[in-house]
Amino acid sequence: MIDFRDFIIWEGMMHFGFLALLLMFANVLRRKIPFLRKSLLPTAVIAGFLGLLVKELVYSRIVDLQQMQDTNRFLGMITYHAIALGFIALGLKVHEKLVVGTRKGQSFFNGMIIVSTYLLQGLIGLSLTLLFAHTFFPSLFASAGLLLPMGFGQGPGQALNIGGVYEHAHGFSGGASFGLSIASFGFIWASLVGIVYLNIQKKRGRITKKPSQKAGLVSSQEIETPDEIPVAEAIDKFTVQIALVLLVYFFTYVFMYSMSRFLETGVLGDFGMNTIRPLIWGFNFIFGMLFALGAKQLFLGLRRANIMTRQYPNNYMLNRITGLVFDFMIVAAISAIRIEDLSGLWIPFFILVIAAGAATIAYVNFICKRVYPGYPMAATMGMFGMLTGTASTGVILLREVDTEFRTPAATDLVTGSSTAILFGFPVLLLVGIAPISLAMTFLTLAIIIVLYALFLGLLMKFNPRSAPAEKG
Repeated sequence: MIDFRDFIIWEGMMHFGFLALLLMFANVLRRKIPFLRKSLLPTAVIAGFLGLLVKELVYSRIVDLQQMQDTNRFLGMITYHAIALGFIALGLKVHEKLVVGTRKGQSFFNGMIIVSTYLLQGLIGLSLTLLFAHTFFPSLFASAGLLLPMGFGQGPGQALNIGGVYEHAHGFSGGASFGLSIASFGFIWASLVGIVYLNIQKKRGRITKKPSQKAGLVSSQEIETPDEIPVAEAIDKFTVQIALVLLVYFFTYVFMYSMSRFLETGVLGDFGMNTIRPLIWGFNFIFGMLFALGAKQLFLGLRRANIMTRQYPNNYMLNRITGLVFDFMIVAAISAIRIEDLSGLWIPFFILVIAAGAATIAYVNFICKRVYPGYPMAATMGMFGMLTGTASTGVILLREVDTEFRTPAATDLVTGSSTAILFGFPVLLLVGIAPISLAMTFLTLAIIIVLYALFLGLLMKFNPRSAPAEKG
C-alpha cells in the first residue's frame, strides 16, 4: 500500500510549489518597487535570483549535500524539459495572418541577423577563452566561450543543455553553472542595460513613445473559431493542446532514444558515441520543434483530404502553454546555478559577458539601421532584447519603442526565430565538435570567422541603407 506521507511522493510538488511561490512574490516586488518596475526585468528572472539567494544562503545550510544535489538535479530537469515543451508549443501554432506586411524574403534576413549575432558572440567568446587558456588561466576549458551564444542568444535552457554536455562528456567542471550564469547575466544586459540605452535614445529625441491603449479582454475568437474544436466538449480544448504537446514530445523521445541506441552499436565509432550522442540529448528542443512542425503539416494534409474536419491546435492556448513553461524554465534555470562551480572562473566570466554584451548592442544597432531603415530603433531594441535574453525580453523592450506594434519589428522576431533554426543548425554542430581536441577548437574558430564574414557580407549587399522605408 502506498504511504502518502512519504516525502518522495510530495517532493516534486513541493519543488513546483516553491517555484510558484517565488514567481508570485517576485511579481509583487516588481509591481511595488519602482526600480524593478523601471528595470524591465521579467518577473521570472527576479524570481530566479530570489530562488538562487534562498538556495545558497538558507537551503544549503539546513540540508545535506545529497539533498542539495537532488534539488539542483530536479531544477535542471525542469529547465531541460521546459525548453523542449515550449518550442513544441510554438511549432504547433497555426500560421497567423500578419497585420503589417514586410518585403519579400524578409524572414530570411531576420534569421541571418540572429545567426550572425550568434556567430559574433561565439567568435568573441571562443577567441577570449582560447587566449585565457593559453595565458592567464591555463586550467580554463578552451571551448567555454561557445557557451556565450548559447546563454545570450538561446537562453538558459540551451545554456544548461550544452554546458551539461561540456561538463559530462568533455570534462568542463562546472560547465552547466557557467552556461546558466552567462544566460542570467544576459538578462541583466537585456533589461538593465537595455533600459539605460532606451533612456539615452529618448534624451536624444530618437524615441517618441505614444500612450498605449489599455488592454481589453481576450476576444472569444482567439479561443474558439468556427473551424476549431469547441472549448468544452467530451474533452476540454485546453486538455487537447497539452495532449498534443506531450504526444509530440513522446515521439521526440522515441526518436532520440532510437538514434542513441543506434550509435551505441559503434557504427560511427568514438565520434558517434562521444560527440553526436550527447548532442542528440542536448538538442531535445530542436528535435521537438522539428516533430511539431511535422505534426502541423500532417494536420494540414489531413484537413485538405477532409479526413480531419476541424482544427485542433489553438494559437492562443498554445501561447499560454509556452508562457507557462518558459516562466518556470527561467526561474528554475537561474535557481539551479551552483555558485561554488564558478570559483576561479569569475574573472574570465565577467570579461566574456561584458565584451559579448557590448559587441551585441553595437552590432545589432549597426545592422538594424541597414536592414530595417524604416524602423531601426524598434528593430534594434527587439533584436537586442532577444539576443541577450529571450523573445519575451525582446518584446518588452520593443513595446517601449513601438507600443502598439505598428512596425513589423515584432513579426521579425517570430519569423527570424524560425528561419534561424535553418541557418543556425551548422553553428550548433560546431558547438559540438569544438571540444573534441585543441585542433578542432581552432578549426571551429576559423569556420566561425568565415561564416560571420559570409553572413555579414550578404546582409550588407542585399540590404543597402538607402532601401525604402516600410510603410505602416
